[in-house]
Amino acid sequence: MDIQENIVNKVASSGLITLNLEDYYDQGERVVYDLKENLFHGLILREKDFREFIKLHDWAAYAGKNVAIICSADAIVPTWAYMLLANRIKPYANEVVFGDLEVLEAVLFTRALAKIDVSEYKDERVVIKGCADIEVPVAAYVEITALLTPVAKSIMYGEPCSTVPIYKRKD
Repeated sequence: MDIQENIVNKVASSGLITLNLEDYYDQGERVVYDLKENLFHGLILREKDFREFIKLHDWAAYAGKNVAIICSADAIVPTWAYMLLANRIKPYANEVVFGDLEVLEAVLFTRALAKIDVSEYKDERVVIKGCADIEVPVAAYVEITALLTPVAKSIMYGEPCSTVPIYKRKD
């Protein structure tokens, strides 16, 4: 018996556009600046000592890095201290945020996704890829959904062969 079968790739012919958030991952090094190192006896920030540190520290060490500023000690730190740090680090760093590495990652993705030309997805069926080799924060999935909802025909999550519907425009 001679059976001739045509294998059809239904995913390829479905018209779905796959958007991989991994493509928006910032490759820059991530570092945490912990203000606890500047506290006197781990308890208080002395302005005079801190300003002297700010003046003398080698801020070029943060060149091209993504910096999260935190204070892991249970201390009251004045807002201006974080502002001084950001002011000194930013001329060198790629990005500076207040918060931990999770906050930094969310900010990096949000800034990268803001550069997307969403008009490219106008009236398209978009699949936001779910599996990734790097950890993509939930904040990135929320951000891309908010960006695409006004323009896309539909938004799905997962893989083109197995998707979870998120949004479908009613025409």
